Amino acid sequence: MSYKTILIPVDGTETSQSALEMAFSVAQTTSAHLDVLHVRSDPKDVVPLLGEGMSGAMIEEMFDLAEKEAVARAARARDSFEDLCGRYNIPIANVPSPGAEVTACWIEETGREDEITIRRGRLCDLIVMARHTKETDAASALTLNAALFETSRPVLVAPPASKPTFNGNLAIAWNGSAEAAHAVSSAMPFISKAELVTVLTAESDQTSLAIAPDLATYLAWHGVHAELRSFPAGAAQIGAALLKGCADVGASMLVMGAYTHSRMRQLILGGVTRHVLAEATIPVLMTH
Repeated sequence: MSYKTILIPVDGTETSQSALEMAFSVAQTTSAHLDVLHVRSDPKDVVPLLGEGMSGAMIEEMFDLAEKEAVARAARARDSFEDLCGRYNIPIANVPSPGAEVTACWIEETGREDEITIRRGRLCDLIVMARHTKETDAASALTLNAALFETSRPVLVAPPASKPTFNGNLAIAWNGSAEAAHAVSSAMPFISKAELVTVLTAESDQTSLAIAPDLATYLAWHGVHAELRSFPAGAAQIGAALLKGCADVGASMLVMGAYTHSRMRQLILGGVTRHVLAEATIPVLMTH
């Protein structure tokens, strides 16, 4: 398995720049085609519900401001795309090109970003998106969750750094769940090329350490040697302990299943996925 098509939703902000950089770097190692997607919001959707006391002129002015902001964001996103294509010497193409190892395409649509990402994400091999920050708007957070829950595709979440990189040292968060198994399978293009693979398992009343050797055996059949590590952690501490484990082994990428417990439970009580999405400083490949 290899990634041949990669989708990157971008919104023209500095946060999405890290995802764009990450995607272009991944494409270089997998000879993939990049679909860079910018969704322009319809001003009618972003302007809040208008009260009866507002005049027609005021309503028109609000539409104009929303439209100008949408145009400016699209221009910033397009400039970043063209800059990276030039820097990496990547040809622009929207159909397969014989002999071209890596190609890229700019896609611009108007509508809801989450809905368009779902539609296009189901027909790609990998989705690359930026991690949430305190400045992330609600629409971007909604799109990330839509990509995880509605596409059945792996999502590589880039940290808010200028140039996130993968140095060949990879960690896998393993709890034996279907989501974690899907993540491992989806991450094989990275796992198979990694110089060091570490399986991290939380020692808790919900997870038996006996499941880790089974994953090591599976990876061995793929020619991958994996080291096993465990860490004790309470339910509320697993996310922090997992990221510390990644730091301890020097991992530059984490592979994990997303929302292995109920989504509602994690939204209300918190959980490993939410903690990692909020705090990870390395790329994280997730699947649900």
